[in-house]
Amino acid sequence: MEPTLKIGIIGLDTSHVSAFAKLLNDPTQQYHVPGGRIVAAYPGGSPDFELSWSRLPGFRQDLEDNYGVSIVDAPAEVAERSDAVLLLSVDGRVHLQQLQAIASLRKPVFVDKPFAVCSEDARAMAALSREYGFPMMSCSALRYADALTAALQDKDHGAVIGADYYGPLEIQPTQPGFYWYGIHTAEMLFRTMGTGCQYVQTTTNADHDQVVGVWADGRVGTIRGNRRGNKTFGGLVHREKSTQFVNTASVAKPYYASLLEQVMRMFTTGVPDIDAGETLEIIRFLEAANESRETGLPVQL
Repeated sequence: MEPTLKIGIIGLDTSHVSAFAKLLNDPTQQYHVPGGRIVAAYPGGSPDFELSWSRLPGFRQDLEDNYGVSIVDAPAEVAERSDAVLLLSVDGRVHLQQLQAIASLRKPVFVDKPFAVCSEDARAMAALSREYGFPMMSCSALRYADALTAALQDKDHGAVIGADYYGPLEIQPTQPGFYWYGIHTAEMLFRTMGTGCQYVQTTTNADHDQVVGVWADGRVGTIRGNRRGNKTFGGLVHREKSTQFVNTASVAKPYYASLLEQVMRMFTTGVPDIDAGETLEIIRFLEAANESRETGLPVQL
């Protein structure tokens, strides 16, 4: 039998806790991801963030009752008991502090979205990974939606010349502007376009936000956030020969399963699928979009 990695979780205040536990710990699941098992967890939680403290007890109980996970008192204890760590705290503001607590133990780490809610924290987290030499990656599960993967693997339409993505954009005061849900469409955009965005400009009103990004080679990419009814994700990939529609709901496989496959690959090989520089640019993209959202002016990355 293949060895099973012992996996720890930091932060039990997100639905991703139960989703990941089900996919990893329950081999009867249709989209079970093999190779690891969650064994320990630190609850965490943010008292000033209702979507954190109100949901934490239920997800903690799910791990204890249904998956036999040990609950510990500190992030470092999670890392000490584990071969790899899922840093899942729903509040991006606490990620740097929690990563600092485990960095010296040099365990591979996946940091759930949003990686950070400012570029300063994001750079500090990347520096910890370099200093202590542990592999780390972060992204939204939408980056690995199978419909998007299929569209990008289809090379018959020529080179990508632009892209437009859309999705819901609820606003959470503790995760400013685009950090909370804009991260999903931004990840899809950057997976499609790659790095090299030079500046952004945001248009906003009560129901919608739209960010237009201009890349160094002249390509244009957009993300559109919706607060009026429609909560689906999707987009258009513009190529030299045609435009492809990406319907993320067209594939039954959960985004989380596709994401976990990439995370487990990183845990076992030590090689992240996403370069740290791209993650830093995505966080700066969202930060600049927020700045433009306030001023209405273009903002350089």
